[in-house]
Parts: sequence; C-alpha cells; structure tokens
Amino acid sequence: MDKNQIEDYLKKLKDIEENLSSEENFNESFAQEIDNVLNSLSTDINNFSPFTTQTNDDLTPKPSGVVNSGVLVKVKKLVSEAVVPSYSKVGDAGMDLTITDIKENTSFSVTYGFGIAMEIPKGYVGLIFPRSSVRNQDLILSNCVGVIDSGYRGELQATFKKTQGLDSLSYNVGERGAQIIILPYPTIYMTEVPELSDTERGTGGFGSTGS
Repeated sequence: MDKNQIEDYLKKLKDIEENLSSEENFNESFAQEIDNVLNSLSTDINNFSPFTTQTNDDLTPKPSGVVNSGVLVKVKKLVSEAVVPSYSKVGDAGMDLTITDIKENTSFSVTYGFGIAMEIPKGYVGLIFPRSSVRNQDLILSNCVGVIDSGYRGELQATFKKTQGLDSLSYNVGERGAQIIILPYPTIYMTEVPELSDTERGTGGFGSTGS
C-alpha cells in the first residue's frame, strides 16, 4: 500500500468511528459498509508484505489466478525437541504438528502436546484437524476441529477419544499427530431486523432438499 491508500483508509475508519457514536446510524447498511472497508483493508495488507521483495515472477498470474503472498506467524518452541509446523508437500493446506509429549492417557482418551505456542495475526484463526493417518489409529479428535484464536499464547494440544479403549492404536511421541490450517475470517456485525428476505428454501430444515 502507498501513502495515499493508507490515508484513505484512515479517513474511512475515522468516519466509521464518528458514526458509531449514534445508535440511529447502526443499521444493516452501515454494518455492510464497515465489513466492506475492513475486508478491503485486510486484502490490501495481505498483498503487501514487508518481509519479502516482490519480483515480476511473483506478480505473474499462476494457472489458478493466485498471486504469491503469505502470512507471517511467529512460533515459539516450548521444548527443545519441538518441531516448527511445515507443509509436507507443495499445495498442502495443512501444516503438520509433531507430538512432543503425552499430557494425559486414559482408557477413554489421550491428549498430545505439540511443544509450541503461536502468535496468530489478528483477523486469522488456526484450525486443528486430524491428519489422514488417523484412519490407521483408533482415535477421533474429541472436538472435531480445534480452534486456536489469535489471542491464545499457550501450548498447542489435541485430545483424541479412543474407540477401542485401552487396546486403541494411537500416536507416539515424535510422530505427526494432527495438522493446522490458518485462515482469515471477517468481523461479523449483528443487526436486528423485523423480517428476513425470502428464499426458495425458506424455513425448511433437515431433509427439506430430499434424501
């Protein structure tokens, strides 16, 4: 971003701040305006990286139409044997998490520690998923998806339920036991309205689209 873009965003944010002082101004249209400004700002920030120098090759559209960019995430090793998460293959979405110790191991569940803490940027969230190798274990991630908020500074951990009790096959220290995907998310502003728009589905719930 250049100076003019930054000044333009500062002006827009200042206008939003002034309008927030009046409850009358906070309606669906105003909430959408805030969302548009923040999403645009987030996109421009992500496209500008102070950590790398862009070259012409970086800006050349790839077959998918994506321009090279990335997000810097600070990682702290809590134990010497910890492994900084990384992609196994080019194009992978998840980065592997390596087990450094077993926090708890009962007949019903096992909790693994990965020996690292992260500083995920604001506006991003870390999502912990099982790896495909979990099919070789008798384990199910207890909360289905682990959510790591940007403000969390503790150790990354994962608890799995055992499907075969004490006889369950499980991961060992030193193995990759889960994966983390870091994604951006929008700030959501709720606004109460008397009516919602009509759709083809309407209030149809479970099974409304057929079997």
